[in-house]
Amino acid sequence: MNNINSFVSGEELLLQERYKNDIRKKIQGRGYKAFVFTLGCQQNEADSERIRGMLKEVGYTITEKEEEADFLLVNTCAIREHAERRALSIIGRFKHYKAKNPDIVIGVCGCMTAQQHRSEQIKHSYHYVDFAFGTSLLYRLPEFINSALEKGKRRFLLDSEKPQIAEGLKIARESSYKAWVSIMYGCNNFCTYCIVPYVRGRERSRNMCDILAEVRDLAGRGYRDITLLGQNVNSYGKDLEGKPTIADLLNEISKIDGDFMIHLMTSHPKDASSEMIDALANNTHATKHFHLPLQSGSDKILKSMNRHYDKARYLSIVDELKSKIKDVTFTTDIIVGFPGETEEDFEETLDIIKRVRFDSIFSFIYSPRKGTPAYDMEQVPEEVKHARYDRLCEIQNEIANEINQTYVGKTIRVLVDGKSKNNENVYTSRTEGNKIVHFESDLDDTGTFINVKITRADTFALYGEKI
Repeated sequence: MNNINSFVSGEELLLQERYKNDIRKKIQGRGYKAFVFTLGCQQNEADSERIRGMLKEVGYTITEKEEEADFLLVNTCAIREHAERRALSIIGRFKHYKAKNPDIVIGVCGCMTAQQHRSEQIKHSYHYVDFAFGTSLLYRLPEFINSALEKGKRRFLLDSEKPQIAEGLKIARESSYKAWVSIMYGCNNFCTYCIVPYVRGRERSRNMCDILAEVRDLAGRGYRDITLLGQNVNSYGKDLEGKPTIADLLNEISKIDGDFMIHLMTSHPKDASSEMIDALANNTHATKHFHLPLQSGSDKILKSMNRHYDKARYLSIVDELKSKIKDVTFTTDIIVGFPGETEEDFEETLDIIKRVRFDSIFSFIYSPRKGTPAYDMEQVPEEVKHARYDRLCEIQNEIANEINQTYVGKTIRVLVDGKSKNNENVYTSRTEGNKIVHFESDLDDTGTFINVKITRADTFALYGEKI
C-alpha cells in the first residue's frame, strides 16, 4: 500500500540506533537534562513529542527549566514573521548558558530552519548553536546530538528535495489522555499567503496500518481524545498505492474498541468529499465538531488566495454536514485584509459568517509573509485591516453568544481537561462539539468523561454543575 520512496529506509534508521548507543555511553551516569521549547501548530507539538521521546530514549531527563538543561532545542514556526522573531529571541537568550558551560548542546529545528536564509543566519550570527535542521530530518536528531557531544563540526542541514517519513520513533506524550496522531506531512496546495509547502515539503501520507496501530494502542491505554493531524487531512492517501482515502481511514478507526473521540485537524474545503462526511456521520468515535477554514467569503479573494473553491461550494459542504451530523458545530479561519480585499469583498465574508453561524472563528489580520506570492501583491492599509477585524469580531461574538445561550438548561457529556489556572476548584472541559465548559468540583476528574448541566453561558464558554 505504501510509496516506498516516501519512507526512510531501515538501514538509515539502524544507523540512528547506533548513534543513540553512542550517546548513551557518553552521557551515562551524568544526570543530563534536556529542555525543548516549542513554537507553532499542533504538528510542531507532535514533532516535539517525538523529540522528547528520542531524548529520553538515549538517557536525558526532560526538564521544564531551561537554566538547568544540558541540551537545549527550539522547535520553530515560520507561519508568520512574528513567530520567527520570537524564535530568534529565544535562541538569543541561550547564549549565556553556553558561555557558562561550553559543554551544553544547543540545537534549532522546525519550519523556520527549513528556510535557507534563516539557517544561514543562525549559522553565522548565533555561533553558539551546534546544529540546525529542517522538519523532515527529525529522525536524524541522534546523529546531530552525537556529533555535538564529540565536539565535531557544526551542522546546518535543510530538508531534502524529497522528504521522507520515519516510522517507529519513540514518543513522549505530554498528556495521558489526549494525543496527536500525524497521518500525513507536507502540503500541495500553495495558498498564496502560506509558507508551509516551502518549509514542510510535498504531501506524504503514512501507511494506514501504522496509523491504525497507533490509534489502537492509544485507545487500549485509555486515551480519550485523539486528533488526526495533517496540513490537509482530507487529501490523505493520494500518494499511496491503492489511494486509500480519509473516509477509508475513518471507517477503519470506527471499528476500534474504546471510549474515545476522534478530531480532524485540518480539513481543506476543496477535498471535503461526501464520502468523508458520511464516514464522520457513521463513526461513533468522531466528534460533532468540524473545523473548515474559509479564509474569505469573496470568490475573487479566494481565487487570489489559490484556494480552489468558491463561496457556493463552501456553503454546500456546510449544508451537507448539517444534514448528516445532528448538532454539528463549526469553527473556521478567516484572514482579514488580504491583498486586494475591497469593502465589497469583506462584506461577502461577513455574509457567510451570518449565514453559517460559526460557533467560533480564528480570525487573523493579514500579515505579509516573505517568500509567498501574496507578499508582492498590493496591500490593504493597516488602519482598514484593523477596522474590518473589529467589525468581524463584533458580529461573530454576538453570534457565538446567541448559540451558547441555547445550551443553558441542557446536560452535556464533557471530557475534563484539568483545573482552571485562576481557581483551583474550577475545572475546564470540552464537549464533543469542542465547546469549553467550566464547572466547580471537589474531585479531580481530569481525563475522564462526565456529565455537566449547563447553568449559564457567555460568548466564549459554557458554565455548569457536575452531575
